[in-house]
Amino acid sequence: MALIAKNPTTTKAWKELEKHFTEIKDAKMQDFFMEDTRRAEKFSIKADNFFVDYSKNRISQKTIDLLVQLSEEMQLKEAIEAQFNAEKINHTENRAVSHTALRSLKKPVEVKQNLQKIKGFSREVISGVKKGYTGKAFTDVVNIGIGGSDLGPKMVVEALSFYKNHLNTHFISNIDGDHPAEILKKLNPETTLFIVVSKSFTTQETLTNANTIKEWFLNTAEEEAIKKHFVAVSANLDGVKDFGISKENTFPMWDWVGGRFSLWSSVGLSIACALGFSKFQELLDGAEEMDRHFRKADFKDNIPVVLGLLSVWYNNFFKTETEAVIPYTHYLEKLVPYLQQAVMESNGKQIDRSGKKVDYETGTIVWGAAGSNAQHAFFQLLHQGTKLIPIDFIGFKKALHHNQKHHTILMANFFAQTQALLTGKTQEEVQKEIKNLLEAEQTRQEPYKVFEGNKPSTSILIDQLNPKNLGGLLAMYEHKIFVQGVIWNIFSYDQWGVELGKELNKKIIPQLESKKIAKNQDSSTSQLLKEYLKQ
Repeated sequence: MALIAKNPTTTKAWKELEKHFTEIKDAKMQDFFMEDTRRAEKFSIKADNFFVDYSKNRISQKTIDLLVQLSEEMQLKEAIEAQFNAEKINHTENRAVSHTALRSLKKPVEVKQNLQKIKGFSREVISGVKKGYTGKAFTDVVNIGIGGSDLGPKMVVEALSFYKNHLNTHFISNIDGDHPAEILKKLNPETTLFIVVSKSFTTQETLTNANTIKEWFLNTAEEEAIKKHFVAVSANLDGVKDFGISKENTFPMWDWVGGRFSLWSSVGLSIACALGFSKFQELLDGAEEMDRHFRKADFKDNIPVVLGLLSVWYNNFFKTETEAVIPYTHYLEKLVPYLQQAVMESNGKQIDRSGKKVDYETGTIVWGAAGSNAQHAFFQLLHQGTKLIPIDFIGFKKALHHNQKHHTILMANFFAQTQALLTGKTQEEVQKEIKNLLEAEQTRQEPYKVFEGNKPSTSILIDQLNPKNLGGLLAMYEHKIFVQGVIWNIFSYDQWGVELGKELNKKIIPQLESKKIAKNQDSSTSQLLKEYLKQ
């Protein structure tokens, strides 16, 4: 079935939510907790190794009931089934959206075959069976890609670096020549494997970097050695062949897997090499568990559905524009950049499923950083600023290196921050705190030390950071994105907004190379080009 094309603001539930919002918008969560001693229990979900407490949000049971009613009117359940049944819900590109099939227990035959190929290849690289052109085993693996061909694998490899093997893993993405130059300084061409990831094998940044690296490699090696040191993940077999990469070192990409959701595919080859195939499989298994939860759980007990509906509640009724994600582990430092692409490239849309411009807000801006560093950077704004910013706190029960003192302090910060955002600090509490100061000093300090509280947050508590649980966490956010897109009546799986800059880039390069400024462009761009060419 096609996703329904229906303006959500015309639904009965949306109109009821608007009335409800006027009743609840100034309510204090502190009062909610005083009035209902079971509030935390009621607004929590346990699923596998995940415990999600969303009780510190500006909601009542009526809010959740109406949001679920909205999801039903927007046919979310039917949309979920359409996605899992590989129907072509990416309407603008006439494609299915089937990244979940990559980790399904009932994988397509071509996916099973490709996983076996990844398994065999990664094992040979790790064990040293596969060697470079001088007979030496590989010591370094370099992933060359951009966007989803970089952000996902890079985030996963860093997040799971505790489980890494002996191979050094590097990622080259930026067209800035300093990026590959700095990486190449660390490498020995005799012992380095390069994975070039580009579905079209024409991506400007990726192919420019790949050709630069190829030239560097051929300074010390013969052309024939490319077949031993370069691997491709692509759908363009002719382009791969022209580059010099052998067919047996080429891994497929399918048009039903979007780039920003592709780490579960051949794009994850660098993950399999860095962690070993068994850990890559555990990552897939964790995602598959979350897929089943998303598909089968009642909406009120469904983690991705609740998170997606809460996002709609804040974005469209409280008119918040951003959401913060704060993982309390340094290993997840690259989670936010990964989510920025996944969320904003998916739902940063202004045209609905009928081809009309929307008259309501869609995609949220996602930002954040790892805790507790973030507390010393921007938490002042979260606590006492004028903007309302919902926050996801992500924490783990068990430390990986078993330094319990450190982990206790880290998680105490996790719990303390969510509590502080909720309760704030009243004028009376401040007065007690500063009562021994001179009266004039009390008067001066008092207004600055009051915290209003009533700031929303959701706590996501996971047993331990491991491949399986990371897979579940990433799938959770993937499905949250899906829920938002269905409710907002947009197509979440295209990205036409990325294309215009690429087109104009092709017109500007000749101007820079020839040092001749085109006349048929805006005066600001012409002025900037002239200033740049003065160098």
